[in-house]
Amino acid sequence: MTALDLQALLPLVLTTATAIAVMIAVTITRRHGLAAWLCAAGLAAAIASIASARECAPRHISDLLVIDSFARFYSGLILAGSLVVAVLSYGYLKLRTDRHEEYYILLPLAAVGSLVIVCSANLLAFLLGLELLSICLFALIAYRRTGRGDLEAAVKYLILAGASSAFAVFGAALIYADRGSLAFGPPGLALSSPVALAGIAALLVGVGFKLALVPFHFWTPDVYQGAPAPIAGFIATVSKGAVFALALRYLSTENLLADGRIIWLLTAIAAASMLAGNLLALRQDNVKRMLAYSSIAHVGYLLIALLASASLGRPAAAIYLTAYFLASLGAFGVVGALSQPTRDADALADYRGLAWRRPFLAFTLTAMLLSLAGLPLTAGFVGKLSLVFSGVSSALWLLLSALVLGSVISIFYYLRLLAALFATPPASEPAISSPNTPWPTTAALLFLTVALLAIGLWPAPLLDLIQKMAVAAW
Repeated sequence: MTALDLQALLPLVLTTATAIAVMIAVTITRRHGLAAWLCAAGLAAAIASIASARECAPRHISDLLVIDSFARFYSGLILAGSLVVAVLSYGYLKLRTDRHEEYYILLPLAAVGSLVIVCSANLLAFLLGLELLSICLFALIAYRRTGRGDLEAAVKYLILAGASSAFAVFGAALIYADRGSLAFGPPGLALSSPVALAGIAALLVGVGFKLALVPFHFWTPDVYQGAPAPIAGFIATVSKGAVFALALRYLSTENLLADGRIIWLLTAIAAASMLAGNLLALRQDNVKRMLAYSSIAHVGYLLIALLASASLGRPAAAIYLTAYFLASLGAFGVVGALSQPTRDADALADYRGLAWRRPFLAFTLTAMLLSLAGLPLTAGFVGKLSLVFSGVSSALWLLLSALVLGSVISIFYYLRLLAALFATPPASEPAISSPNTPWPTTAALLFLTVALLAIGLWPAPLLDLIQKMAVAAW
C-alpha cells in the first residue's frame, strides 16, 4: 500500500473513520446531536476528498478495487445520499426518547459497503461490500423497535438478503471454477460453458434481489413500510444505486451484453418491472408502499441505459440516477418530517390538506412527485429524456414502449397523492398533528428541491460533469 493508494482510497478511509469517531464519542458521552453531527461532518469530509483522488486515478488497488472516474462519480453520489439521510435522520430520531447514537455508527458503515461495491474490480470485493451493506441495513431497518412491523420488515430483509447473497456467492464460485479468477475481465467470458452460464445466471439472481427487480421484488413493500422513513430512502437510493453501478461496470467489462440470451433476459425483466411496479402502486393507500412499488418501476427504467450503447447508456444511467436520488430522498424526507414518535406518516389521510397546514412540505413533495413522474422543469424529465435518447439509439423499442406506458400509469397514482395534498379536509375531520420540522430537515429538503428544479431548468452543468466522470472508460 503506497501513499497514492491511500490518497485514492481517501473517501473510503474517511467514511470508515467517521464510524470509528462516532463510536469513540459515544463511549465518552451519549449525546444524539454530537453523534449526528460527527456523522454528517465525516461524510461531508469524505465527499470533499473525492477531488484529491482525481490526481492518482485511475488506480487499481490489490486487484480488488479500482478508483477511476466512474467510481469517483458514483462514490460522490452515494456519499451525498448518505449525508442527506444522516441529516434527515436527526430530525426524525429527535422525536423519539430512546438512545440513537448507534444509528450514526451503522449509517456510515452501510455507506462504506456501498462504496466498496461501486469501486469493485473483483467479485470478492463485491461480495464483501454487499455483506457489510446488508448487515448494517438489517439493524437500521429494525432500529426503532416500536412495533411488530419494524421487526417483521427486518426479518424479511435478513432472510431475503441472505438468499440473494447465497445466489451471488454460488454464482461467483461457478465463475471461479470456470475461469480460475474472480477479477472482472478481460472480456470474453465463455458463456458457451454451462458452468459459466449457470454462474452468471445465479449472480444475476442475487443482483436482481438487491435491485428489487421483478420477479425478485416481493420483499420491497413490506420492508419499506416497516423501515424508518430515512432508511427506506437509503435503501431506495444508495443501496440500489451502488448495486446498479456494479452491474453496469461488470456487464460492460465482461462484454456480456454481446450475448443475445442475456439481452433478452434483461429486456423481459425490465419490461416486467416497469409495468408490474406501476400497476401495483396504483392500488396502494400507504404512501411508503406506493413509493416502494414505484422504485421497482424506476429500476426497470434504468435497465434501458444498461442495455443501450455505452456512449449514450452510461451518461443516461448517471443522469437518471442523480434525478432519482434527489426525488426519492426528498419524498421519504417529507414522510419523515411528518412522522410522529409512534408511527410514520404513511397513510394517505396524513397528507390530506397538507398544502394548507404545511405549505413548504407540500411544495417539496409536489416537486418530488412531479420529478418521479418525469414531468418537464424537473430533473426527472431530463433523466427520462436521456433514457429515451439512449433507447432510440439502440432500437430498444419494446422497452421504450414499456417506459411510456409505465410513465402514463404512474401519473395516476402520483396525482392521487397530489390531489390529497391540496384537498380541503372536512370540518369534522381533525387535522393530523405532526411536529414542527427541525431546521436541518428543512435545509436538507430545501437543498433537494432546489437541486431538482435547477437540473430541470439548467441541466448543462450536470451533463458536463457526467461526460467527464461517469462516462470515462475504465
